[in-house]
Amino acid sequence: MKDSTTRFSDRVDNYTKYRPGYPPQVLELLKTECGFTPDSLIADIGSGTGISTQLFLDHHNTVYGIEPNAEMRTAAEEFLKDYPQFHSINATAEQTHLPADIIDFIVAGQAFHWFQRDRTKQEFQRILKPQGWVILIWNERLVDTTPFLIAYEKMLMDFATDYQQVNHTNISLSELEQFFEPHPIENHSFPNNQIFDFPALKGRLLSSSYAPNIGEPGYELIITRLQEIFEENQSDGKVSFAYDTTLYFGHIK
Repeated sequence: MKDSTTRFSDRVDNYTKYRPGYPPQVLELLKTECGFTPDSLIADIGSGTGISTQLFLDHHNTVYGIEPNAEMRTAAEEFLKDYPQFHSINATAEQTHLPADIIDFIVAGQAFHWFQRDRTKQEFQRILKPQGWVILIWNERLVDTTPFLIAYEKMLMDFATDYQQVNHTNISLSELEQFFEPHPIENHSFPNNQIFDFPALKGRLLSSSYAPNIGEPGYELIITRLQEIFEENQSDGKVSFAYDTTLYFGHIK
């Protein structure tokens, strides 16, 4: 299996263009349930190309983006260069290099499943304020809701490299509850979606580290199958990805 800190290095352009964002209801939930305000100090752990970071920057929060992958971090720095309250840090979830007891909200968007959980929990407890929150977010593709999404999931099972090993759904609710122990964990979901023509659908596939990339074994096979299921399911030249954007949140300190 590829190193989790480098496996997206050749995916940055497609990741930036074709990964889904997060609906505005995320911020409304955090305001209602967690006392989130524009003054809240954010650590975005595994911030990648800055998709989740931008959500909080647009709310005028100061955000520390913690990202170990050089290519993704550089892309975020370019993408977010007009936000003076963005601070990019070359670090990991297990060692953020942030001072102790300063962070109001730790956010991990589409990233927690890559972390070493015991060391990460210790580090999160170190940098959080006593009543700080941990917010774990995933855009969860609804794999069995339409013929297209069913076919897309089967394609990944048949042609992707290590999809089943690295799929974030491998983390169970009980494992998440264990991370937050002895505190309770809450969760909430919102609908989210993306619409793709074929070039964008191809980019969305290739943004995933488990998809064979250009020049790698299996690339032609998976792209051929992608074209087939697109043609079988497209309407007016478009297909749709439906997601649940799911948040798990609570205290750990």
